[in-house]
Amino acid sequence: MSIRTNLFIAPLALAFALLPGCSKQSQPAPEASQPAQPAPTPQIGGEPIVKITRPATSNGQGMEFLSATVFPGRGMNVFQITANVPGKGEIPILASPTIEEAAAKLNGGPADDNGNASFSFGGAFLVPYPNRIVGPLTPDGKSVIAKWHGKTITLPANWHNSADPSKDKHAMHGLILASQAQDVTTANIPDGQSLTGIIHANDFGGHWLSQTDLSFVIALTGPAVDCTIVAKNVGKEPEPMAIGWHPYFAVPSGDRKQALLHIPATKVAEINNYDDVFPTGDLMAVKGKKYDFTDPKGKALDDIFLDDNWSSLERTDGAVDVTLADPASNYGVHILGLSPEIRTIQVYAPPTKQFAAIEEQFNFGDPFGKEWGSTNTGMVTLNPGKSVEWHVRLTLFQPGK
Repeated sequence: MSIRTNLFIAPLALAFALLPGCSKQSQPAPEASQPAQPAPTPQIGGEPIVKITRPATSNGQGMEFLSATVFPGRGMNVFQITANVPGKGEIPILASPTIEEAAAKLNGGPADDNGNASFSFGGAFLVPYPNRIVGPLTPDGKSVIAKWHGKTITLPANWHNSADPSKDKHAMHGLILASQAQDVTTANIPDGQSLTGIIHANDFGGHWLSQTDLSFVIALTGPAVDCTIVAKNVGKEPEPMAIGWHPYFAVPSGDRKQALLHIPATKVAEINNYDDVFPTGDLMAVKGKKYDFTDPKGKALDDIFLDDNWSSLERTDGAVDVTLADPASNYGVHILGLSPEIRTIQVYAPPTKQFAAIEEQFNFGDPFGKEWGSTNTGMVTLNPGKSVEWHVRLTLFQPGK
């Protein structure tokens, strides 16, 4: 239609609209539809949850990792890992609740003192000390006093085992359980994705002897999940350092009795009891005892209770290779400790639960304790400017193949 014709029609249309009986109420113009807004990314610990993923490549026929979900606001806790298992599909590797249930527990309340709830599921990182530290309490009962090279370290007394919270209080599982990571970044890597972050721990809230930066890398590929932490002393004083991980590996079939555990270790630390789990300083040979999991095929967990620390570790191709297999699910996982500083394996596996927490760590329990005498308890001395790396890799296997 020509511009001239438009100019002619427009006055006629206006005049027609003004004739009696011909007027109409003008209709409001329809609002432009708004594009759907993406749901906000859930946050825990004041930081967004991050999930790294990769597409399956085996058409369901091969063992391969598919995703890892991490809480940067909670010390980079590796909350969940999933994998494809032939005949099972995508399964969770770690024993964790839903994200909503986890958020409710990670609330900073009494049960989450010092971030304690973070090591009750998923895979919390334990820095600068995994396991327990026992010692005299400060007069207010809130702190444990330990000694290192003649210097005093005062730590939160954030754990106790008895029904009476005034008894057997001790320090437990480090000082980053509620820490926020910064500079959190995801990147594409060959066959997967990686996640990096840094925690400027400084002096760990006034509890440590120098200043520390912790750099994290979590790399997901089809064959492996690699978790790496580098601790660097950025202060002016020497400091002790130990690193560990607390992943709750699930038994997917729900039949713990037939699950098979292999630990390549010839000694286990004697403890006073399973309520305290305080080491006596004696290392016992595992041979012939319930603690003997040296069979490469693994030994059935059956109804054995474990909360123990193994040492004198044997390495295969430089790695401490702990395995957990669930033959009923045609599934198994290697937990490979690749750092030479990894000296002990802590395993927590109550018979009423369908998991085994397998913790590859630098140190013995209570590493500052007098009970050890001159034993090297695994605490690394970090001088100013020096670093130490903790590196653990997960790989998958099918039992019997």
